Amino acid sequence: MRRIHYAWAIAAVTFIALMGAAGFRSTPGVLIVPLESEFGWSRALISGAVSINLILFGLTGPFAAALMERFGMRKVVVAALALVATGSLLTVYMTAPWQLYLLWGLVVGLGTGTIASVLAATVASRWFVKRRGLVLGALTAAGATGQLIFLPFLGWLAQNVGWRWSAICVGVAAFAVVPLVALILRNRPADMGLLPYGGTEAEPVGPAVSGGPIRNAFRGLRLGVRSRDFWLLAGSFFICGASTNGLIGTHLIPASMDHGLAEVTAASLLAVIGVFDVIGTLASGYLTDRFDSRRLLFWYYALRGLSLLFLPYALGSRYFGLVLFIVFYGLDWVATVPPTVQLARRVFGPRDMPVVYGWIFASHQLGAASAAFAAGAVRTFFGDYQLAFMSSGLLCLVAAGLVLRVSRSRWEPQGLPAPIEQPAFS
Repeated sequence: MRRIHYAWAIAAVTFIALMGAAGFRSTPGVLIVPLESEFGWSRALISGAVSINLILFGLTGPFAAALMERFGMRKVVVAALALVATGSLLTVYMTAPWQLYLLWGLVVGLGTGTIASVLAATVASRWFVKRRGLVLGALTAAGATGQLIFLPFLGWLAQNVGWRWSAICVGVAAFAVVPLVALILRNRPADMGLLPYGGTEAEPVGPAVSGGPIRNAFRGLRLGVRSRDFWLLAGSFFICGASTNGLIGTHLIPASMDHGLAEVTAASLLAVIGVFDVIGTLASGYLTDRFDSRRLLFWYYALRGLSLLFLPYALGSRYFGLVLFIVFYGLDWVATVPPTVQLARRVFGPRDMPVVYGWIFASHQLGAASAAFAAGAVRTFFGDYQLAFMSSGLLCLVAAGLVLRVSRSRWEPQGLPAPIEQPAFS
C-alpha cells in the first residue's frame, strides 16, 4: 500500500479544531433565551455580546494569519483553544452584562477567531496542490459538523440541566483538543522534508515576508485596499456573514421559539442545516476545482437570497416550510468559502493570500456582527424577525451581482528569476 501523505493528517486535525471552534462560537445562540429568562436581559443586550464575538471572530483573522507565519500554526492554535476554554469556563460565574461582553464577546471571540476560516485557507494553500478545493470545502464543512454535534446537546443541557453546564461542556471540549493539535499539527511540508500533496516541486511564493505579525497584518490590508477585487470580495463576504452567522446562526433558534418550537427542537433544526451544509460545501469544493469561481458564487448568493425571502413564510407554516428552508438554505450555508478563497489566491498569490483573505474574512464577520445586533434590535422593537429576514435576502441578491465583477487576472510570482530562453536549435 502507498504511504498516506502527512498532509491528510494535518487536514484531519485541522478539521477537528475547526469543528470545535464552530461549536464554541455558535453556543451563544443556545444561551439567548436562558440568559433572558434568568437575568432579565433584553435580547438586544445579549445580541450586543454576540456582535462583539462575531467582530473579533473576523478581525482576529489577519493577525492570526500573521502570527501563524511568525510562530507556526501549532503554537497559535493551542493558545487559541486555551483562550476559548478559559473564557467559557469563567462564564458560569457571570452575574452582570459586562461580564457577558468580556467573556463570550472578547475572550471567546478572540479564541475562536484564531481557529477560523483563515486556518482552513492556510492549511489548504500550504499543504495541498491536488484536491485543494475539495480539502478547503471539507475544512469549511467542519463548521457545519460542529453545529451538528454541539448544538442539540448544548440545547438539551441548557433546557434540562442549566445553561452553565453548556458553558462547562464547551470549556472541557476545547481543552480536550489541545493535545491532539500539539502532537500532529505542523506549519509547512518543507518543515518535514515533504512536498505539498500533489506537488511535483516546491511552489514559488515570492520572497519571504519579514517583520512582526502586526506589521505584516496591516501590510496585507494595504495590499488589499488598493485592489478593486478586494473590495468586491470583501463586500460580498460582508453580506455572506450577515446572512449566515449573524442572522441565521444567532437568531434562528429564538425565532423558531417565537413560533412555538421547543429550544431543543429549534437547536436541532439549526444542526440539521449543518448536515446539508456538509454536503453543499463538499460539493462546492469539488466544483471549485473545475469551474469559474465567480459564476459559482453568483448562483450561491442568488439562491441563498431566495431562501431567506421565503423564511418568514416557512416559520408561519411550521414544520413543512422549515424543512424545505433547511434543505434549500443548508446546501448553501458556507458553500461560498471555497470559491472565495480560490479567487483571493488567484488575485493575491499564495504568499499574501492568508493575510489578505484574513481581512476579507474580517468583513464577513463585520457583516455577521451587524446582522446579529440589528436582528436583535428588530425583534425588540417590532416584535418579530420578518424585516431582518427579508432585508438579508435582498442583500444576497446584491452580492450575486458583485462577485461577477471580480477580474479574471491571475497572480504572477514577483522577485523570482526569469526563465532562461532556450535557442530554437542546438
